[in-house]
Amino acid sequence: MILRRRRSRRTLTTIAAASAVALATPLQAQAQSDDTTYVGLGDSYSAGVGTFSPTDDCYRSPYGYPVLLAQREGLQLDYQACSGATTSDVTSNQLGTLDAGTDVVTMTIGGNDVGFADVITECALPGWISNCRGAISDARTVLNQRMPGRYRSLFTTISDRAPEADVVIGGYPRLFNGEDCNLFTFFSRSEMSRLNSATDELDGVIRTSSLSAGFDYVDPRSAFRGHAVCDDREWINGLSFPIIESFHPNRAGNVGYADVFQPALTATTARRSGDSATSAPEPTTLPVPKKADPRAMGQYVLGMQLDSPRNLQRAKAAGINPRQIEKITQDLRSNNSTKVTKAMEKLQRLDRRHEARLQTDR
Repeated sequence: MILRRRRSRRTLTTIAAASAVALATPLQAQAQSDDTTYVGLGDSYSAGVGTFSPTDDCYRSPYGYPVLLAQREGLQLDYQACSGATTSDVTSNQLGTLDAGTDVVTMTIGGNDVGFADVITECALPGWISNCRGAISDARTVLNQRMPGRYRSLFTTISDRAPEADVVIGGYPRLFNGEDCNLFTFFSRSEMSRLNSATDELDGVIRTSSLSAGFDYVDPRSAFRGHAVCDDREWINGLSFPIIESFHPNRAGNVGYADVFQPALTATTARRSGDSATSAPEPTTLPVPKKADPRAMGQYVLGMQLDSPRNLQRAKAAGINPRQIEKITQDLRSNNSTKVTKAMEKLQRLDRRHEARLQTDR
C-alpha cells in the first residue's frame, strides 16, 4: 500500500536497463547513463541487518532493500543507512549528501527511538523475570509523547536539504504470528499480540508524520503477512546468531521490502517518461544461513542470569523451585549440544506452566 500527499517534486528519469551495483563504504551503485541520485537513509531495517552480510560498522548489506531498488531502477545509490540509528542520528550523520540534486530518498526510522531492541530482549525472557508489559508501555509513552516532534523535525530537515527529491518512508512489519517456535526465546501469545499492536501504533505515527511532510508512505504489513517469525516461509529472522541478525528481515524479507517500496519509485518514473519501469523481479527463494549451534544459543540464555539471587527469588515467588533453575543453568554451560537442548526444553516447560497459571489467575 502506498499513500501520498505530494508536493511539487522532480520526478525520476527512466533508465532502460539497470546496471550492476558496486559495493563500497558506504555502498554505492555505479554511475548510470544519467546522474539520477538515490539516497538510502535509515536504521538497521534499511541497512539490511538480518541478511548475514555486513560490509562495515553500519552493516549496509548488498542484500538490503535499497541496493535491490537501485539495481531494479538503475539508480545511483548513496547508502547512508546505519544499524542502530535513531532520528537524531540520521539528522547528525546521514544527511550530508542530500542537496537540490537528490532525486529520491527512502528510509525506515523510529524503531530505535522507542527502544525496539530493549523491548524485544525483555519480552524474550522467561515470564517470571520479564517485564514485557512495562517495556512496551514505556515504548508507547516515547512514541506518543516524543516521536511526532522528532519525525517533524527530521522530515523538515530532509525537505530543506533535498527540496526536489521524492521521499518515501517505510513502516515496519509485524514480527509475530502468535507462535514462538524458537527453543531459546519465551514469548507468550499475549506478549506477541501486544508487540504486534505496538508495531501498528508506531506505523500509524510514521504514516501521519510522513503524509504531513508531503512524503510518500509505504506499509509493509500486508506484504509480510504469512511471513512472520515461525511462519513456513519466514521473511523475518527469529533469534539468530550473531544476535544482531535477530528479528530483522532476512534476504527474502528485503526482497519483500523492495517490492513494497518499488511502486512509489516507478510511479514517478512513469509520470515523467510515460512508460512503466522495466526491471526483472528479484528471486523470492534465497539462501538461508544455517542455524546456530545450541551451545552458542545456550550462552545467550545464560546471559539472562537465571540463577542470580534476584532471579532465583523471582522464580520461587512464581512457584518454581529455584533448584530446578540452578540445575538447568548448570546444564546450559555444558559443551554437549544434546544436554543444552534438553535443558532448554525443561526451561520452556517451566515457562509454559508459569504462563498457564497467570492466565488462570486473571
